[in-house]
Amino acid sequence: MAAYLQWRRFVFFDRETVREPSGPDGAGAKPFALPPGIAVCDSGRGSLVFGDILCGAGRCQIWFLPRSLQLSSFQAYKLRVTHLYQLKQHSILVSVGEDEEGINPLVKVWNLEKRDGGNPLCTRIFPAIPGNKPTVVSCLTVHENLNFMAIGFADGSVVLTKGDITRDRHSKTQILHEGSYPVTGLAFRQSGKTTHLFVVTTENIQSYMLSVKDYPHLELDTHGCGLRCSSLSDPSQDLQFIVAGNECVYLYQPDERGPCFAFEGQKLIVHWYRGYLIIVSKDRKTSPKSEFAGTEAQNSDKQVLNIYDLCNKFIAYSSIFDDIVDVLAEWGSLYVLTRDGKIHVLQEKDTQTKLEACKSMLFRKNLFEMAINLAKSHHLDSDGLSEIFRQYGDHLYNKGNHDGAIQQYIRTIGKLEPSYVIRKFLDAQRIHNLTAYLQMLHLQSLANADHTTLLLNCYTKLKDSSKLEEFIKTSESEVHFDVETAIKVLRQAGYYSHAVYLAEKHEHHEWYLKIQLEDIKNYQEALHYIGKLPFEQAESNMKRYGKILMHHVPNETTELLKILCTDYCPSGGNEGPGVLEGKKANSEEFIPVFANNSRELKAFLEHMTEVQADSPQGVYDTLLELRLQNWAHEQDEQIKEKLHNEALTLLKSGRFKTVFDKALVLCQMHSFKDGVLYLYEQGKLFQQIMHYHMQNEQYKKVIEVCELYGDQEACLWEQALGYFARKEENCKEYIAAVLKHIEIKNLMPPLLVVQTLAHNSTATLSVIKDYLVNKLQKQSRQIEQDEQRIQKYREETTRIRLEIEELKASPKIFQKTKCSICTSALELPSVHFLCGHSFHQHCFESYSESDSECPTCMPENRKMMDMIRAQEQKRDLHDQFQHQLKCSNDGFSVVADYFGRGVFNKLTLITDLPSGKTATTIEAGLQRELLIHTKRST
Repeated sequence: MAAYLQWRRFVFFDRETVREPSGPDGAGAKPFALPPGIAVCDSGRGSLVFGDILCGAGRCQIWFLPRSLQLSSFQAYKLRVTHLYQLKQHSILVSVGEDEEGINPLVKVWNLEKRDGGNPLCTRIFPAIPGNKPTVVSCLTVHENLNFMAIGFADGSVVLTKGDITRDRHSKTQILHEGSYPVTGLAFRQSGKTTHLFVVTTENIQSYMLSVKDYPHLELDTHGCGLRCSSLSDPSQDLQFIVAGNECVYLYQPDERGPCFAFEGQKLIVHWYRGYLIIVSKDRKTSPKSEFAGTEAQNSDKQVLNIYDLCNKFIAYSSIFDDIVDVLAEWGSLYVLTRDGKIHVLQEKDTQTKLEACKSMLFRKNLFEMAINLAKSHHLDSDGLSEIFRQYGDHLYNKGNHDGAIQQYIRTIGKLEPSYVIRKFLDAQRIHNLTAYLQMLHLQSLANADHTTLLLNCYTKLKDSSKLEEFIKTSESEVHFDVETAIKVLRQAGYYSHAVYLAEKHEHHEWYLKIQLEDIKNYQEALHYIGKLPFEQAESNMKRYGKILMHHVPNETTELLKILCTDYCPSGGNEGPGVLEGKKANSEEFIPVFANNSRELKAFLEHMTEVQADSPQGVYDTLLELRLQNWAHEQDEQIKEKLHNEALTLLKSGRFKTVFDKALVLCQMHSFKDGVLYLYEQGKLFQQIMHYHMQNEQYKKVIEVCELYGDQEACLWEQALGYFARKEENCKEYIAAVLKHIEIKNLMPPLLVVQTLAHNSTATLSVIKDYLVNKLQKQSRQIEQDEQRIQKYREETTRIRLEIEELKASPKIFQKTKCSICTSALELPSVHFLCGHSFHQHCFESYSESDSECPTCMPENRKMMDMIRAQEQKRDLHDQFQHQLKCSNDGFSVVADYFGRGVFNKLTLITDLPSGKTATTIEAGLQRELLIHTKRST
């Protein structure tokens, strides 16, 4: 029960007396006065409505006062008007009055929008008596939907009209309530589709449910009130029925009694207006109440009008009036009618004015709660409320009430800068208050990364794991903090499981793996997590953390890499079907992951070469190097042989054609003989094959190489001879074999052979005896053949010269009888040549290319001339070649150039030689000179 004397008083209304409009002369307007005899009144639809009793004209009027103060009226009854009810949503006015003496009240329903002879149309008239018992009407109410009307009587009866109240045909009237106490108040309450009727008498209060058949009722209380001392509140008070007794004011729901307020004094009038409760009561200095409260107020009585704010528990206005007839609400103001015919208007002040008027007083007296409630009820904006909350929080903080202060500061979130509050509560003793504030800041999604860091540090300082888990384990749609910041703070504080939870839930893969691998050391779980990631993320994380995982869980890591580089599919099903088509990682990029894990690397590379024949070249290169290393370090002969075969098989797979040099270097580094020789053979590096055997002093292999590849590269025999010649061992057998091939193929001049073997102390003359003998014999035969040929050429030359002289000095007799072309008998005309050939003229013209040459001798003559010119050109080139060879720094390039031009091709034509030199001598000297300069250049 609220104590009336404890409620604060404010002046939220301005009081004025309604005055008549000013005249043309601008003189001061006098107070507006109503006609005398006003007994009842109501308001609505833009007018104040009054009803009077029988006046001097003998007619009872209903008056309408619009805002322009232009009164109008019409005759409603002949005797008096006792009750008026103006509907707020319809232009319908219901009145109760009398047309004749006696107890015979009539109910009339007026349609104010329709006219009948200039007056409102009366749509219905019926007597207001419960059955056949004449009694006085005490109260009247009408439902806004026009389907219910209730009339209360002084004998305790209530008559309910159900249906269209504006028509007789469509409505039904029945007695709803009977009792022995006068009915003093009625009110309809509509909640959804449920309709209740409150009935109050002088001794009890009841509610009827009209939306149910038989109208069940419930007695709410055993005390009542006087006439006009009840009203229905608006939705701000949940449509409660208000009953004002002399001691208290009670509020009722349809099924129970609600709160009550101790407002003492005899209540005369009760109304509800915009969240305010208006009570007109007798001044305490006046005489006590009459037997029937509120009906016989005396003109001399002083009455107090109080306007209460029940929500905020203060008095918004209080004033004394003389003999109030009623209080009406219209045009946003309250109008107080007094018995002297005057009208007083109470105009509510605007919200800002009211707040400014009361805030200073409330703040001065530390009544912040009342200030807050007042601001809320008057719909103050959020900025204004926030300022009140801040001042309230500062007040509580200064008093040491930190818990209460933080609650007020929480209400400023979104308006007040968070740092203002945070600085006040950074002390360790008030960390729990700071935590509460930061929690709310995050819930409203107004926290930044620094606030998240501070909140998590508060949790860790308080060691409040439950709150910490509650904070981070919110659903994804309710995340109110920066997740990455939270992960960092939790990790730094050692709350690894919480950090991992956040990272996994919000897909911060890098943080999840970093914590699992660096802090928790849970390598198996980290690897499993990578296997659930989409392809691109799984690939990047394996490149980043592959070495760590390979060191601790090598087998599992290798298996994941195999899958990632062949046919990867996330184990968690994060990528739908078809998304992974063609997604294969480059296996060569993961080779560094296997550092110091050669066994797993070999398994990985062999797997890749088996399932992907088109694997990158680096895979094959690394696999070859790995197999060569294993072969080189293996001690077991059987295993070593197996590794040898594997390495050689890989070399022969054809995957090293583009990286021949690299494969060769690998084989040479690991002394892999068979691999080196195979690569030399594939690269046609026959000299390197022979040099390899020379370095290993494998004499037979040297001979075999020469026999196998000597036809392709003749210099192999010469190099072999030089090799054996430098050996101090007894190599007569091998030297003899080499000399045999040199002799057969005439690869070296004998003098060069002798000079080569002169360096070998073990090689005696007997080693080359047979070679020299054979060579000298061959040269002797050649000399004899050359001399014979020379003699023949000389004789031929002498003969030809004689013939020339004979042709010059003696006539030539042509005795040919047949054509040299067609062999037919010669006929004139014919053509004869000095060589002795004759031709038919037509045959000569057909076959001859030149008029001056014999067609038969011309081919042989041309051949001879070409040979002569070639010999002369060779003689000139020899001198030029010797000069260039001596002057050039790169003799090999000069020799190669002349070889390309065919200078060293053998000629079958031998002409006259310079005196003292034979062809064999010149050829041998040239070859020796070429060999010497070639060796110098290389």
